[in-house]
Amino acid sequence: MRVHIRSYRVFLTGTRVYSRGRDTDASASPHSSRTAYYDILNISPNATQAQIKTAYYKQSLIHHPDRNRGDDAARRFTLIAEAYSVLGSVALRRRYDRGALTHSDAQAAGRPSSSARHQGPRRASDACFDFDAFYQAHYGEQLQREKQTRHKREEFQRQQREEFTRWKVRKLTEMTVGFLLLSGGVLLINLRST
Repeated sequence: MRVHIRSYRVFLTGTRVYSRGRDTDASASPHSSRTAYYDILNISPNATQAQIKTAYYKQSLIHHPDRNRGDDAARRFTLIAEAYSVLGSVALRRRYDRGALTHSDAQAAGRPSSSARHQGPRRASDACFDFDAFYQAHYGEQLQREKQTRHKREEFQRQQREEFTRWKVRKLTEMTVGFLLLSGGVLLINLRST
């Protein structure tokens, strides 16, 4: 079955952004177009890595299979993840922009190392979502920054408490010395007057 790329793009995100007008197989991967992955994430080819990451978060939240039912939602989410795995890597993005990205490069971009791969065919019903890995991958840097900020704040507060304790000891010592000098002066005056 032959489908026009523009129709394929409308199916993926509901908006037409593809600029290529050639026909392709319906099963073709978007890695063959120089703008398909950008279109899937709804960003410009001039987008920065931060904009790509933000667009991925936004698209994955909107099209996550837990929020949308059906095979189309799972397929769309897979394409969004594939687009981010290619565009999120500076080296793969460079190859993609040059048109040198192969189908195997696109498919292997987000996969774990071969030792960690699941053996045998995998069905969608067999998939187990690792929320900890997802959370760490998406929010790990932010969590690390918050942890460092909290540590710095606690260290600063500890230093302030120590400085306040030293200040109290100094003031108490000064007051004690002042009281002793005053008491000694009063005692000396009393001794001279008698």
